[in-house]
Amino acid sequence: MRYVFAEAQLRHRPPTFLVRGQVKPCPEKPERAEALVGSLRQRGVTVEEPPSYGAGPRAAVHSADYLRFLETAYDRWSVLPDAAEVIIPNVHRNTDMAEYPTGIVGQAGWHMADTACPIGPGTWEAVCAGADTAAHAAMLVASGAERAAYALCRPPGHHASRDMAGGFCYINNAAVAAQATLPILAAQGRAPRVAVFDVDVHHGNGTQAIFYDRDDVLFVSIHGDPNNFYPWFAGYAHERGKGAGLGSNLNIPLPMGTDESTFLDAVDQALAQIAAFGPEVLVLSLGFDTFIGDPLAFFRVTTPGFARLGRKIAGAGLPTVLVQEGGYDCDALAANLASFLNGFAGETR
Repeated sequence: MRYVFAEAQLRHRPPTFLVRGQVKPCPEKPERAEALVGSLRQRGVTVEEPPSYGAGPRAAVHSADYLRFLETAYDRWSVLPDAAEVIIPNVHRNTDMAEYPTGIVGQAGWHMADTACPIGPGTWEAVCAGADTAAHAAMLVASGAERAAYALCRPPGHHASRDMAGGFCYINNAAVAAQATLPILAAQGRAPRVAVFDVDVHHGNGTQAIFYDRDDVLFVSIHGDPNNFYPWFAGYAHERGKGAGLGSNLNIPLPMGTDESTFLDAVDQALAQIAAFGPEVLVLSLGFDTFIGDPLAFFRVTTPGFARLGRKIAGAGLPTVLVQEGGYDCDALAANLASFLNGFAGETR
């Protein structure tokens, strides 16, 4: 396995976000990535810096307007009188308003789905580095250079849709990885079919939206029931795709307090669906916020449970790109990643 991490991802440092009407310290912080990369270094593995792939991988899954907004937003915002330290919109678009504004305040509301995706001075550099991390890991796997690769992406990405940030996410790294594999597979004469399997506790609504009408990418997600949990407006079992993509989307929402055994049973169900789809590559959106001690806890997976998850993912027998998503208990992240990787490698330590 190869391990990929770009140091520039640490430049995204939003101090606060807005939740339930209150300003709170942002749990999506650089210490998350530092804990995860520290876990890798404790294993004695080489952690490689990805090359820059330029705008291509980002533009393959996100709109030009959105990427232009992300690149320029902070500089434009920071010259406003009385501007806050980070961008948090005070207005959002809705289905009755469809005119794209030219001003930064209006564009922030257009491109930011909620108040949990603050943009600061280092955000653009960080998210570009995250996309490069995901693209590099995907290319290693799709080319056949490696059977598996771990993309340590931070901030996470699965809530970012084609033209909106949300839930700590800006560039959809899993979508970047999935999309990057397709032309490589086609050039090799292999079926350009990829499965994205999301095991973060939150539904990957952005990934679902990007691939919802396509039949070359299967999206499967296990997550907390959105009736009572973020992202609220997507992730329901009846959402199966549309058009050519009908049947290529599977959501498995589970109730608050779901225990480890039930979660892993759902993993088996998801893997059976993935096997039936017959992908050439599996992209795993790997979240550790299913952990019993996570501050955003909804499920009750233990540290040893992540080894069981890793064994099940490896047991699918597919070339696999592991893309890091959430997980906000910084004290447990290193152990949870080590447990997953041990299980994935078939180790018992």
